[in-house]
Amino acid sequence: MSEQQSRIKIKETIIVEGKYDRIRLASLFDANILELGGFNIYNNKERLALIRRMAEKNGVIILTDSDSAGFRIRHYLMSALPVENVKNVYIPSVRGKERRKIHPGKENLIGVEGMTTEAMLRAFAAAGITPAGEKDAKTPLTTAYLYSIGLSGGKNSAVLRKKICEHFDLPPLLSASALCRILPVITDSDELESAVKEIKETCATGK
Repeated sequence: MSEQQSRIKIKETIIVEGKYDRIRLASLFDANILELGGFNIYNNKERLALIRRMAEKNGVIILTDSDSAGFRIRHYLMSALPVENVKNVYIPSVRGKERRKIHPGKENLIGVEGMTTEAMLRAFAAAGITPAGEKDAKTPLTTAYLYSIGLSGGKNSAVLRKKICEHFDLPPLLSASALCRILPVITDSDELESAVKEIKETCATGK
């Protein structure tokens, strides 16, 4: 989709960290977009109550930066909202800075506002959010399955999860439970197990 094409209509409210994220999303999506003001959400009970009402009415989509601060905000919201009314979109970890900034961020990662249109649409598609704003039904993986292939609860599982995230262009901070939800949307068990096997062999040989 080019910048000139019609915006994609989404029924859920999209939750972003700041003003520039909201402006960027508004250029792509015809949706209600709510900014949090970063860490200010921790002390803004009225805004959190509003988000709860929006989640109960039409659902919400959480879209934060892929740095550690973004994940802290995401986890805070997830703990305060009914999980069945929340969809998570994860942007990839891309090194660099946004055009308006003189210096890159603390972790040298481009945030939501700096994502290309292609990367943003891929991120929404990876979360199962279609142009019609509906989510394709996918059965989540179980943590037991992730354990069986080495992605959870075992020696070096955190390292392996990070490499799997890199392989599928996901932020490396994703937890096992988050992977359970997003991996069925972007891959199947055969491809996933093949990727895990390849990564393990590469690590073993040191190549």
